[in-house]
Amino acid sequence: MSTVQIRDARKSYGAVEVLHGVSLDIEDGEFVALVGPSGCGKSTLLRMIAGLEDITGGDILIGDRVVNHIAPKDRDIAMVFQNYALYPHKNVRDNMGFALRQRRIRKAEIEQRVNNTAQILGLENLLDRKPRQLSGGQRQRVAMGRAIVRDPNVFLFDEPLSNLDAKLRVQMRSEIKELHQRLKTTTIYVTHDQIEAMTLADRVVVMNGGVVEQEGSPLDLYDNPASLFVAAFIGSPPMNFLEGDLVGGTNLVLADSTALPLPIGDPKGRSRVTVGIRPEHFTIADSGWPATVSVVEPTGSETQITARLAGHIVRILIRGRTATKPGETIHLAIAPEYVHLFDAAPVPQLAELEDVA
Repeated sequence: MSTVQIRDARKSYGAVEVLHGVSLDIEDGEFVALVGPSGCGKSTLLRMIAGLEDITGGDILIGDRVVNHIAPKDRDIAMVFQNYALYPHKNVRDNMGFALRQRRIRKAEIEQRVNNTAQILGLENLLDRKPRQLSGGQRQRVAMGRAIVRDPNVFLFDEPLSNLDAKLRVQMRSEIKELHQRLKTTTIYVTHDQIEAMTLADRVVVMNGGVVEQEGSPLDLYDNPASLFVAAFIGSPPMNFLEGDLVGGTNLVLADSTALPLPIGDPKGRSRVTVGIRPEHFTIADSGWPATVSVVEPTGSETQITARLAGHIVRILIRGRTATKPGETIHLAIAPEYVHLFDAAPVPQLAELEDVA
């Protein structure tokens, strides 16, 4: 195992700079997820760590060694790709042991490593099958097994679950997390799925436009987003936003002149703000903000309600079930600790918010 240090890493393609000085310290044995919308630079950064992309500026250290100009095969890393990258003419055993044979490791040791890894991943009965005879989840396990047998200092995952269906993604998330808990190998995991990042990682790094927007534990990012972008990206269903003027310190006046009393003031003294409230932090009360119910979506353990509040669409998440019906007027209350205030700005329109499971 090993630490990974990224110091002011930059990447340019000609005159176009796609990474603008990224710095991260990843501890030995830590599981870090890089998350963000398409084009934010997360996969480029991962490929630079792997040595598949040249670094334009800054340094990347694995352990205490600067690896900027070291070949990928000499960095002691193992990468799991989105498309599995298995040899179709080789069986599972040969796919998993291929890199070890290239290193001229003894046949008996290769067999032992492959068998041990197959047992960890539940592949013991599949070692003689070809990739075409495997399901998507089994192919992903083989790709992971090929990385594990190398016993690297660092695992790199590049959106490994994107090709799987929703149910299988949930299962594989659990397996990857259990695997990390067992092996304790430093892991860097790239995904656009913020649910995947939050459930898997010790620390989540949110990237946007080639820079780090915020990093921290999953719950810290969820509870204390540092920017409107992070607030909009982290959370499913996404956070609700209302922009308006603060009048009298605690009244939010919207564009249509509707005044909504806020349970908190703004310590920064801003006159115009964007208020953020997560769907589960609304409660239906006898008094509060009036909203007209548009859609009620029961899922069994919870109910999602879409309503109109002074011309704005808001989503409310109720734990359990409710008798609320479309067309009804409900009143929404919010505890002070659940109100987020941001500088007034357009809310980021992120396609990924509609794509994630």
